[in-house]
Amino acid sequence: MKYVRQIVTKAVVAKGKKRAEACETLRPPNNPSSILGCWVINHTHQAKKQGRFVEVTGKYDINVWYAHHDHCKTSVFSETVAYRERIKLHYRDDDEIHGVEEVHVQVFQQPNCTEAVITSDGEQFKVTVERELHAEVVGETTICIQVQPLEYEEEWSFKDESSSSSTSSFDESRESSSF
Repeated sequence: MKYVRQIVTKAVVAKGKKRAEACETLRPPNNPSSILGCWVINHTHQAKKQGRFVEVTGKYDINVWYAHHDHCKTSVFSETVAYRERIKLHYRDDDEIHGVEEVHVQVFQQPNCTEAVITSDGEQFKVTVERELHAEVVGETTICIQVQPLEYEEEWSFKDESSSSSTSSFDESRESSSF
């Protein structure tokens, strides 16, 4: 055991991902005749670790371009929607981590409108939004390495490419340049 050392370092100790689909109901000021377009923008989020989960809180704006008053006028209705997701963490080793942990969340799929329809009562929009989040927890972990004694030298195999003629010409050029 005298040739094994432990190194404490930071590494990814847990990961998780979650794909979510949410159905939002929005009420515009005018009764819509048809939907001309829908998009999701301004996504922001924050994350923190809670037990064996990462809790992500975020928000985004849903914009719906629609016709109203029997297709005579158009407007854009915008509403900010908040969400909360819990991402289950999967640990490589045991989940007893000592020291400070860092949580990193990557958005693999920005919130995106997959469907927008007018509800059967003709007064609201029903918008389906999908998103995918990946979480990583970085913490301290211990790795073991094998060390060799100081007098240990790794063996190398190589050919000696020196020749007497090239050595003498090198020495001659060095002597002539010194004058």
